[in-house]
Amino acid sequence: MAFWLATKREGQASDWIMRFDPRFWTVNFPRPMMAAVVSTGPAALRVDAAFLRKADLGGLIWDSADTLDHPLLAYRTDRDYAHTSLRFRWRSSGVLPLDVVNGPTLTIEGKDAAGAPRTWYARLWNYASGSPEDAVIALDFSQLDGGFRLPDDADRVWPGAIDRMFISFAPPGYDGASADPLPAQVEGWIEMTDITADGARAMLEIGDVIMPANGLALATGFDDQGVQTPARLLRGARQLGYRGSIVHYVGMSHYFRLARQDGAFVTPLTGDPLNAPTRAWHRAFFTDAIALGFSPIASLSYELLDQHCPAAWKQRDLDGNPALTGWVPPSTILSPTNQQAMAWLQSVATAFAGLMTEAEAPVRFQVGEPWWWTFADGRICLYDDAARAAFAGAPPAIPDMRQPLGPEQTALLDQAGALLAQSTADLVAAVRQAAAPAPVEALALVFAPTLLAPDMPELKRANLPLGWAAPAFDRLQVEDYDWLTAGADGFRRAAYALIDARLGYPPHEQDYLAGFVLNADQSVQWRRIDAGIDEAVARRAHEVVVWALPQIARDGYVRLPPTSAPSSSPAQPGADPMQAFDDTLYPLALGRDATVVPEFSTSVSVTASGFERRNSVWSNARLRFDVGPGVRSEAELGELIAFFRARRGPARGFRLRDPSDHSSNAMVGTPGPRDQQIGIGDGLATDFALVKRYGSGDEPQIRRITRPDFASVSVSVNGAVQVGNWQMADGGVVVFDAPPAAGAAVCAGFLFDVPVRFAEDSLEVSGAAFAAGEAPSVPVVEIREAS
Repeated sequence: MAFWLATKREGQASDWIMRFDPRFWTVNFPRPMMAAVVSTGPAALRVDAAFLRKADLGGLIWDSADTLDHPLLAYRTDRDYAHTSLRFRWRSSGVLPLDVVNGPTLTIEGKDAAGAPRTWYARLWNYASGSPEDAVIALDFSQLDGGFRLPDDADRVWPGAIDRMFISFAPPGYDGASADPLPAQVEGWIEMTDITADGARAMLEIGDVIMPANGLALATGFDDQGVQTPARLLRGARQLGYRGSIVHYVGMSHYFRLARQDGAFVTPLTGDPLNAPTRAWHRAFFTDAIALGFSPIASLSYELLDQHCPAAWKQRDLDGNPALTGWVPPSTILSPTNQQAMAWLQSVATAFAGLMTEAEAPVRFQVGEPWWWTFADGRICLYDDAARAAFAGAPPAIPDMRQPLGPEQTALLDQAGALLAQSTADLVAAVRQAAAPAPVEALALVFAPTLLAPDMPELKRANLPLGWAAPAFDRLQVEDYDWLTAGADGFRRAAYALIDARLGYPPHEQDYLAGFVLNADQSVQWRRIDAGIDEAVARRAHEVVVWALPQIARDGYVRLPPTSAPSSSPAQPGADPMQAFDDTLYPLALGRDATVVPEFSTSVSVTASGFERRNSVWSNARLRFDVGPGVRSEAELGELIAFFRARRGPARGFRLRDPSDHSSNAMVGTPGPRDQQIGIGDGLATDFALVKRYGSGDEPQIRRITRPDFASVSVSVNGAVQVGNWQMADGGVVVFDAPPAAGAAVCAGFLFDVPVRFAEDSLEVSGAAFAAGEAPSVPVVEIREAS
């Protein structure tokens, strides 16, 4: 399927929004404080906040540059606010009121008239009419002054170069110099209604691309996107062509309520597990998702931000070290055997089920990546106090999962797997009980690169337990992006086979989660991700979910819609696959008189002084043939006509053996296993495409070979001939059973044909001319099958 990484709009549809549209504000805050913003109407928004420390200070942000939306949907950057005004009604509770020191202040970051960076602090109370908690505020940016007291402290804002602005909010008792906790958590809220922009620059152009449905579902994450409004996220999802499910990862860092305990803020054992901002945001998210035709899935993992996790809840390795992930700051993994941790997790799951029920959304719940954490050096975290007690107090030591294990150790892993499966079953049961009598769709997410690490073959006993076998869940969801983006296709195929055999979910009861690209400088990985999507569609996965919206927006990924009906659809009369190919050889031998023409496409521009600038448009030559001179008799002429008609002229491709170049050894020599280097092993990749090099030096012309003669193919690794450990896949790809070692030279030898088609819809043959010895002209052109 075709895809596109867009960097900006280039003529695509656009529309206009009011500057300060409520959907496009964001919030920011320091942990462990929490805040969320929701657009409550065309000209209204609400911020909910939970304060824990005297120094907690949040900001409601308007950014002049849209860095969060997809490039095709972003609003235009406009830093000029001259002759623009903003007016709104302010209401608040639980935050410092407008009239006090440290009350809500508009901080403006930008440049002064001379272009030097500047920050201004405009006290909102100076521009308010009403009470400190219910007022109308009017801001004229061309007449706006920073400063606490006006006119004494007036500091005129330069409106021509504003980068961003944010309205601060803080709790009663705020002291920016103190890190002390508040006596108790404070929940506050702000409402801005009747938001109106006026003046010369009151409107902003915004991308309004509406892509057709691409047949894919989408994933989001509250950790990454909870600072935005739900309406903004869902607008992006729908207009980029996503439909069906939204797998919403509720996260590991922001959703939970916190309480002070032993000098730290941790998740409490009792009470509502969700903080107020999380409830408000998800209430809007689920409601809006249903209104737009999406079907949300709440995804809850066993992962928590380490600084907020009670010490007894953490999985630990043999030496007592907690299970810490590689994120900064690190998260940790809850022990499936700790009853308090599991009871708390069940309360979280039931709380989200209640929010979905309240929004009249079907309750769909995913257990996200539950596992016994295992470090890369083989340490498995089976040894927290609760786990030791569950394993009868003295579990056998497993210092390194990469080493051979004895019967007692594998028995321990089986027991750990059974306990993990029981914990997930209890979690699903809690959700079903909370949603009753409504049905619940329960799903489990399996991250194959971790659970089926190839250097830890026994890990599946603990982390892919038999207790997950169908029908433990309604559907299985499989993710493999580490292997996918690394090109480790052999590991991926082996994992699919093992998961299918071990758990027994057929393809139509599995979803595939595609992605993701961690960093912006890795956007080239979208090519592999898109190919993985195509592969999952071909496997008939129940649903293919792209993970995740933040990376899609950042990198500009656009999945184009299908150009034809899926192959499972009823065939249409006269319809043919777009790239129809008959894997059959042209039946007539080409004589020496046959014409072979390799051609490139090169643009050449000549300057007035005679110098040239040349641009090679094609990286590979394309061949043209005239096979007419190979016809030597009337019988062969009849065979040519029959073959032409069977191909429907140029509609269907076929194989052609080029008499001048059909071997990996020189042009027509006998092939050997060391003829052409087709790759260098990296310890992960198993798939190596056949290629042939032309020319010498640093930049030879490299030709992909997609139609080899399989019987002639031989392969070597570091010069050693390989037998019985590889197979030939479609498209001229050598697939090894196990990846060649890092640095190993992979070579191959082969004979090959050229994929071609007839160049014209007609075949003109003159019987008189042929009888007189004049060969017909039968042009044939190469089909480009791979770059």
